[in-house]
Amino acid sequence: MRALGRDDLPRRLEISGRTLRHLATAKHDFWAATGFYEDDTGGRAVLKVYRTARFAGAPLRWLGRWQCGREVAFYHHLAGQSCVPALLGRVSDTAYLRAFVAGHPLSHARPVPDGFWPQLDSAMREVHRRGVAYVDSNKPENILVGDDGRPYLIDFQIAWRCGPRADHALGRWWLTRLQHEDLYHVLKHKRRFGRESMTPTELERVRRRSVLIRVHRAINRPYRMLRRPLLRWLRRTGRVLPSGSN
Repeated sequence: MRALGRDDLPRRLEISGRTLRHLATAKHDFWAATGFYEDDTGGRAVLKVYRTARFAGAPLRWLGRWQCGREVAFYHHLAGQSCVPALLGRVSDTAYLRAFVAGHPLSHARPVPDGFWPQLDSAMREVHRRGVAYVDSNKPENILVGDDGRPYLIDFQIAWRCGPRADHALGRWWLTRLQHEDLYHVLKHKRRFGRESMTPTELERVRRRSVLIRVHRAINRPYRMLRRPLLRWLRRTGRVLPSGSN
């Protein structure tokens, strides 16, 4: 079920006269594989390769090309924003390279620095002002706390904006709805990782779950309950390789 089948991320990359070697595979799931790379000077970058392998006999490289092009378009659209890592270039029709951010995902293991939450709120609102909904803000691993103390957003795989075909009343309403959920998730993370800094108003806002959130949770809960034991069984029986395996 891995995006690259039994293949792994390339051991070396050549891009714009720069040679990088593979350091580690961070993630390898159905949709894509992501890995860390380093050049001779110690400069690092992140490679993301979308699906190239068949699934149940069906060719899916076309899907990988579409997903890669879509995410690269978001990086172009948001270029220059301090909270979005720079795009370094396309590596293939299904892969791109972006700048490495020194830091760590949101977690209880490492408290966030002072001023982080207002900066994250401002960063998300700036993304919104560019006409984009981040959408994947519910996952704490997609929000990095930089070593500089600033927030960074990674993974625009399911982000949304009103392109030419969606620039109408319904499309704009949907964009606004998704942006509202982005801000809800910022508060949800603040409650989880920095509750002591929340105001009574913020606590009340995060208690009010929208219809979209309730529907998503109702659908996602049984899916996750089935997915986890199924994946464990598939890995135990050797039908799929573990994520991040070499």
